Amino acid sequence: MARILVISPSGEVYDHDNVRWYRHADLQSHIEHYHNIGDAFVFDSSLKLLNFEKLDELPIDRVDPAMIDRLNAEYDYVFLRGSNYVHAQMNWAKAAEVLRRLKLPVIAFGIGAQAPVSGKLELSEDTRTVLKLISDSTASLGVRGTYSAEVLNDLGIRNVRIIGCPTAFRNNRPDLAIRLPPLDQIRKVGVTLRREVSTTYAQDIGRYLTFHRDLVKAMADRFEVMLMSQGEVEEKKLALGTIDQKAHAMTALRENAWARDWYLDEQLERLYQDRMFYSDVVADYERLVRGLDLVLGYRLHGNLMALANGTPSIYFTYDSRTVEFADTFKIPSVDVFSGKDFKLEDYWDQARFDCFNAAYAQVYGQMREFLVENRVDNKMVARQAAEPARKVA
Repeated sequence: MARILVISPSGEVYDHDNVRWYRHADLQSHIEHYHNIGDAFVFDSSLKLLNFEKLDELPIDRVDPAMIDRLNAEYDYVFLRGSNYVHAQMNWAKAAEVLRRLKLPVIAFGIGAQAPVSGKLELSEDTRTVLKLISDSTASLGVRGTYSAEVLNDLGIRNVRIIGCPTAFRNNRPDLAIRLPPLDQIRKVGVTLRREVSTTYAQDIGRYLTFHRDLVKAMADRFEVMLMSQGEVEEKKLALGTIDQKAHAMTALRENAWARDWYLDEQLERLYQDRMFYSDVVADYERLVRGLDLVLGYRLHGNLMALANGTPSIYFTYDSRTVEFADTFKIPSVDVFSGKDFKLEDYWDQARFDCFNAAYAQVYGQMREFLVENRVDNKMVARQAAEPARKVA
């Protein structure tokens, strides 16, 4: 089996292919630190698709020729954990210098581009260089969707394959399909929260937050809800903090102008205090979604974790990333800025989820083909009568 390196690991690995946040047992050491545990979902899911005997990190913050020579001799390939790397503010540290010295293939494992709300996506020369070095080292470069493929194509990078995200395939189920029960049988619903939002990517913050609030309230009025946070400090404190930390978190939320003006009300405060979930351990989220009847909301990977475990999910799209994910997998989705109200009944339609089922099968095949063509030892199963591989030129 392979000996592999990872760029940007996003958590510590235990029991071979499981991921949790660093020093997860010492919550107080990092409870004031925001980290998106969704990044750990991707890392954990990537490892679950690979056959390997040894795993280490490839540092890109320094250039150490002796270390790089040793890595070249001891390891088989590097993978770049899938994330939102292709945007104007990306800082690659010394990655270009490291990759120029490295002789190993660098597997881009579902990376993505982020479009600004307005204007053209402007990329640094460093980003262009790193992407070209990665592309030149492998048979193909894996991206999450069509927009990301088009951005790379405009950079002259042609060997691109659309592979979605490893999180979708973490349980290695080539025939996974979502089958909807009658809506009146739905009892437990998870709402994935993303209160922090950037004006760079969300075109109307007031609409974003009020729509977010109304979704939470509507689900709480009908179902037993669990609010699923992925790392904002106040939500993390409300889920796991001390009594004082919980009180300070609510005070901070009430003093936040966006939260106060567009998001919080009396009902939402009660839900935040009583129904909040957060964990630094990926497996805890998987156990949670397996016990829910429906997951919906704003988090890319929280929603995708549900789908990977056979739990129906509905996306709420608000930027190019969320739109691209929903499009790649044909996931039922709600445009937050469409001006339309959300009615769950409109989306509780097996035909909508059959589109996801078909797309999932097709993208599963693309992910496996991507790994195979890059000579990555993997656990993915060849589908019988699979469609021919589709490469984006």
